[in-house]
Amino acid sequence: GLVAEMDGRVLACSIARGVAEVAEIMDLAVHRDWRRAGVATALLRQLLAAFAADGVREVFLEVRESNRAAQALYRAHGFRAAGTRPSYYRKPTEDAILLRLQLAGRASERPQ
Repeated sequence: GLVAEMDGRVLACSIARGVAEVAEIMDLAVHRDWRRAGVATALLRQLLAAFAADGVREVFLEVRESNRAAQALYRAHGFRAAGTRPSYYRKPTEDAILLRLQLAGRASERPQ
């Protein structure tokens, strides 16, 4: 995972893992004071670049059905719906949307 810091303060962090050609973003969290400031976008771009450099071809993640902002962020980076996990989240109980990104052959991931 990665951490975004400024002046010793953690603005955001991510937890991710990869096995062979498949990676999973398990969490990408941004401090509430720094949401909508491009921090998640920067962190996600760094994660995807690191995955591509490591030979990852597919990236998966889950997001709450109600988290429209996160869904928009991921879709803007090429993630597409790959399924639903009913009642995946608790407090409150909510479905998870499974998103998938195919990295191989993406123009933005090719060396310049």
